[in-house]
Amino acid sequence: MKRTTAMLADGREIIYFDHDDAPPRERHDPRPLDEVSTASQMRHDPVLGEWVMLASHRQHRTYQPPADECPLCPSRGGRHTEIPASDYDVVVFENRFPSLSTHASGGVATDLPPLVESAPAVGRCEVVCFTSDHEAAFATLKPEHARLVVEAWADRTARLSELPGVAQVFCFENRGAAIGVTLAHPHGQIYAYPFVTPRTRQMLDNAAAHAKRTGRNLFADVLAGERASGDRVVAASARWTAFVPAAARWPVEVHVYPHRHVPDLPALTDDERDDFVHLYLNVLGRLDALYDQPLPFVAAWHQAPSGPGRELGYLHLQITSIQRAADKLKYLAGSEAAMGAFITDILPEDVAQRLRDLPPR
Repeated sequence: MKRTTAMLADGREIIYFDHDDAPPRERHDPRPLDEVSTASQMRHDPVLGEWVMLASHRQHRTYQPPADECPLCPSRGGRHTEIPASDYDVVVFENRFPSLSTHASGGVATDLPPLVESAPAVGRCEVVCFTSDHEAAFATLKPEHARLVVEAWADRTARLSELPGVAQVFCFENRGAAIGVTLAHPHGQIYAYPFVTPRTRQMLDNAAAHAKRTGRNLFADVLAGERASGDRVVAASARWTAFVPAAARWPVEVHVYPHRHVPDLPALTDDERDDFVHLYLNVLGRLDALYDQPLPFVAAWHQAPSGPGRELGYLHLQITSIQRAADKLKYLAGSEAAMGAFITDILPEDVAQRLRDLPPR
């Protein structure tokens, strides 16, 4: 793998991840760009004990441009985009409209209630372009190219975890207009948070209680139980298993676990990375075949935080979709939106069986 770093015109970092035989990439960005906003702040909700990020400048981010104006395509024919090169394999760059910034200066609010803390939203938000092909998707990548994306995820997780103040790194992909994706180009994002997210904190609290009670890792026991049952297993390989969780909240939900307990992506071996790619492409093919159309989803990597609780974390990928039928979406109703108590219309075992019976696209 070739790794090339450069700076965009407004000072943001861009990193090319290329196959060894790729040509040198253009490093100069000729665009006249305004400075990136550093006004991001965060406020602490004392009732829920959670940080909320505020970034009003994101209201002006690029929204569903036509394909010939896509900012994630290479720069060609005199049109300059976020990627100065005329071609690329995989590229990562700092988001121009970040929720978190290493230069964040917002957060000083004088009119807040006494119980509400505020602070600059210091961290980093990055965009990961999976391929230069605007019409592609992760599911259509060749295994060797998908493996390059895994290398980019692992590289960025390791490097972002070293930044001062970063507590957790989150790699994810939002796919499909139904999910709210604003750019159609195949891409994902990476957030480096200055706090441990509420979902991770809840999982680690439960893992700590399970370890105290049993002496075992909660995630490893969940995986062992699903593998032993087999009723909800969608696909498996020598080193990974994909299954629909027994208490799935979403109409389509698949978790992908490595068989070995590792905290994050950088900890995976080469064999585990290779094996994941083949299994993940298999699963994505089945998901797209479920309704014979590209499935909108969120694919979220759960990684251990860099501080307390890291030994309890267990790397896994969670894929969730709001598509409950070919022509119907699940919207959060009162119980889900207000109380966080989910109601699902589809049995996890039925979803798993349907996915097992489908040939990958």
